[in-house]
Amino acid sequence: MTAGTVVLLRHARTAYNASLRLQGQIDIPLDDVGRWQATEGAGALASSHRATAIVTSDLGRAVETAKAYAEALGGAPVRTDVRLRERGFGTWEGLSAEELRERWPEEYAAWRRGAEPVSAGAESKAAVGARMAEAVAEHADGLDDDATLVVVSHGAAISLAVTAMLGLDPASWRGLAGMHNVHWSHLHRAGEGAVPAWRLVAHNVGAGYPLDQWQAGPDWNLEPGPKSA
Repeated sequence: MTAGTVVLLRHARTAYNASLRLQGQIDIPLDDVGRWQATEGAGALASSHRATAIVTSDLGRAVETAKAYAEALGGAPVRTDVRLRERGFGTWEGLSAEELRERWPEEYAAWRRGAEPVSAGAESKAAVGARMAEAVAEHADGLDDDATLVVVSHGAAISLAVTAMLGLDPASWRGLAGMHNVHWSHLHRAGEGAVPAWRLVAHNVGAGYPLDQWQAGPDWNLEPGPKSA
């Protein structure tokens, strides 16, 4: 047996997300907007997908997001798995696009076209897709056919996982748009013997806020107050 539904949820916002820095496996917490996103997104996800099991990357931003969803379900247990971490980007982690472009102009341009940042010591896309797909399959196995597995992970890791689960090559196929914070992909198990084994039902689904409001946080609609004398 294996779970019939897998939902892959990206973590909420951090200060690095807000400043457009490459996070990789740096372990930093959610910021204030991220904590609001985690709560709002948890409620939205719980209204459409009630997990039979929840598993998360062990990085703090993913764990915080997973716990918010677990609380929305009434306190469901959460397990961690290091294989669900974000793609490692080596020496590039923590840097902005401007810094990367300035220090590694040719390699940065190639990376934006889909190449691997070899000199940075980054984890390959194929390796990330393989470890993610392996972890998802392992946690899904043993669950009932009507069960839902919710996996909380990271943007690049989720895109590569979905690519691998659809039987495509994570090293070369770039057909999925990146996911926003606390948005999710929904896959359903295909019939026995079907190729690929999973079908993508929905991608980059969230709580329904316009994107500018979602990124701005709970104070997006507040008018500036009077200035002090």
